[in-house]
Amino acid sequence: MSDSRFPRSVFAVGTDPDPRFTLANERTFLAWIRTSLALIAGGVALEAFDVPLPGTLRATVSVFMLIVAIILPVVAWGHWKQSERAMRENRSLPFSFGLPVLVAVIVVVAGALLVGQFLV
Repeated sequence: MSDSRFPRSVFAVGTDPDPRFTLANERTFLAWIRTSLALIAGGVALEAFDVPLPGTLRATVSVFMLIVAIILPVVAWGHWKQSERAMRENRSLPFSFGLPVLVAVIVVVAGALLVGQFLV
């Protein structure tokens, strides 16, 4: 019987790992999606509410947050695939490059908002 699960590039190789590991990988993917939704909410909130920041800075930070929020699910999907495939092939789990990038984004956004408070 052929395995028809999606994506074939993941499920066509190796053997099924313990379901708990697969479900943990899925929860991690969903956590990245929640983070993306939070960035969307934050970007929209900066423009929707009367935040005391210079208009250009507020718009720039808001757009930056929205762009990162659009890219983040793609990164999460790639990491989910790499992790699931590694588990199926009994290899070590890969490092998530999205994590240090997300930390850098948060530091940049927080820094811009902090500096913006002094420019008003």
